[in-house]
Amino acid sequence: MITFILNNKTIKTSEHSGMTLLDFVRYEQRLTGTKIGCREGDCGACTILVGTLNKDETISYQSITSCISPLGNAHGKHIVTIEGTNLKNKLTATQEAMKANYATQCGFCTPGFVVALTGFALSYSENNYNNALNAISGNICRCTGYKSIEKAAHQVVEKLKHYNSKTNFKWLIENKFIPEYFESIPKRLKDIEIKDLNQPKGKYVSGGTDLYVQQADHLADNDVHLIAEKEYLKGIAIENGNCTIGTNSTVSDLWNHSKLNSILPNLRTHLKLVSSEQIRNMASLGGNLVNASPIGDMTIFFLALNSTITIINSEGKERTVALKNFYQAYKTYDLNADELLKSIHFKLPNKNAFFNFEKVCKRTHLDIASVNSAIYISVENDTITEAHVSLGGVAAIPKYLHETSAFLTGKSLTSETILEANERLQKEIAPISDVRGSSDYKRLLGRQLFFAHFTELFPKQFTLNDFVQHA
Repeated sequence: MITFILNNKTIKTSEHSGMTLLDFVRYEQRLTGTKIGCREGDCGACTILVGTLNKDETISYQSITSCISPLGNAHGKHIVTIEGTNLKNKLTATQEAMKANYATQCGFCTPGFVVALTGFALSYSENNYNNALNAISGNICRCTGYKSIEKAAHQVVEKLKHYNSKTNFKWLIENKFIPEYFESIPKRLKDIEIKDLNQPKGKYVSGGTDLYVQQADHLADNDVHLIAEKEYLKGIAIENGNCTIGTNSTVSDLWNHSKLNSILPNLRTHLKLVSSEQIRNMASLGGNLVNASPIGDMTIFFLALNSTITIINSEGKERTVALKNFYQAYKTYDLNADELLKSIHFKLPNKNAFFNFEKVCKRTHLDIASVNSAIYISVENDTITEAHVSLGGVAAIPKYLHETSAFLTGKSLTSETILEANERLQKEIAPISDVRGSSDYKRLLGRQLFFAHFTELFPKQFTLNDFVQHA
């Protein structure tokens, strides 16, 4: 029995775990403020909040797109739709900001924006304008224009100036951000006897953000093996210069990990290029790897970190594989039917090592790359002692550039070395023409992103002109 709190109501349902949370909310509960838009997680019209009870009995809220989230993942959570944010006979602070700034026209997208901004108010993220815009980066408006919505977000930030997000919900209730019932949710969730759904059959599903785009109808009618709450697949650990990440971790988990951000100071800049906040909150890193997309952002990211992955089978036996050897052909990889990716491991950069991620796509947020690339490079006394380069969108698999990486290792860090490395790079890749660009265009992007790594990491030593005029 799937058990959770939906707004202010405790739900116990025997509905199929694989149906989408959006369909349950709209068709079973008749809460139609949550809209159906793209059904691919792209437009944000179906945005809801998911509250998770922490070990200290506080609740963490995150926004997700309900159109690609399985109902079973709501088990033991607090689910908040636009109806659940409403106050009695008055507008919330977020709704008032949208109204005051004329930030709605047809109104179809408005519930998603309101819920996402309410999630920002409830979140532990720093209260500033950039974070407010991040919160709505996955919401699309088709008619109002974004400036008025951005002004509404700015008004929300101003109203939150005196709020300490580490405290309880009392301030948010008193200042009309959320209704009073939110205060009762931690105890109510604690009192619910949450048992494991124990559904060990069917297709493995974690966040579901890729699978539900492709197979939503199939998953709604067939067995699913939900693994998003499996503890042994969670967590981020840093020890002895190495990082281990459970494959159920999300991009947001990386974003919020303070120690990882101190070691990789540009981490959030890189991660901001990955999808939208709603998707970053729900998509698992393991799912990104086994999706095996040639342009998977986090796959390219981890390939350049020369990561290894631990794989576990149904009997608990584990094996380790280098990620660069995991992919065999298009959507084909070294994983048996009864196996799961358990964790990702990589060596953290030391003071002589540098990491960079680059991406080109048609729009800045929530878009699939035309070409993406990452590099890990260690330099001592102007000599490259270690190099790992990855490139996406230029082959049938996420491409680790074996020959280019090997060529760079041991060479002097000069423009001549980089230009010669690009010649090897061009021989290693085999892009095809498709909707994201022609083969020639992708080769050009591959070259430019490769050069961009060096101009970004060593700006005093290189400019783009050093390479382009000779390439």
